[in-house]
Amino acid sequence: MPSVESGDVRKLVEEIARALVDAPDEVNVQASDEDQATVLELRVAPGDMGKVIGKQGRTVRSIRTILGAAGTKLNKRILLEILE
Repeated sequence: MPSVESGDVRKLVEEIARALVDAPDEVNVQASDEDQATVLELRVAPGDMGKVIGKQGRTVRSIRTILGAAGTKLNKRILLEILE
């Protein structure tokens, strides 16, 4: 069961993704807690995949940087996977 902190981080990723895509209703983020890490699985519409990844992966790298900072504060590793 995901913790409260991972739920807050999940909502953060969901809001960022919704702001980036053309089909915000198709954004879905699932969180699963593992030993020392929380894995966030982001799903978007196929046409919005490029918007979330960004040119040369810059957008997704920025999101992962934010998650790294949040994870440092929570003493957890947060991983983001983008699924098709």
